[in-house]
Amino acid sequence: QVQLVESGGGSVQAGGSLRLSCAASGYTYSKYYMAWFSQAPGKEREGVAAIYTGGNTYYVDSVKGRFTISRDNAKNTLYLQMNSLKPEDTAMYYCAAASHWVFDWFNDQAYDYWGQGTQVTVSS
Repeated sequence: QVQLVESGGGSVQAGGSLRLSCAASGYTYSKYYMAWFSQAPGKEREGVAAIYTGGNTYYVDSVKGRFTISRDNAKNTLYLQMNSLKPEDTAMYYCAAASHWVFDWFNDQAYDYWGQGTQVTVSS
């Protein structure tokens, strides 16, 4: 079965950094479109960043210039480097994967597989 397991979340001060990891197993990792989503309490799940097998990356406007999505195919791992963190970044972060072409990367319904989430908390 396909499994995605996130790690790397934690509590940091505003301006700090975290690197989230998503370890994938059970499928041909390099052929999947992958993304990070976030969900704050009482809010809908939102797309943060995505990366396609061709190397194209996508980001929500609020994190451009601060977050970087990348993947290490040899390790079957997806990363999200989060710099200059702000309190509004506080949320549960989820790793997602799609086995098909995704046009609207920010649409959570496009993804087939999800991790359990890792909490990120940024204080002032």
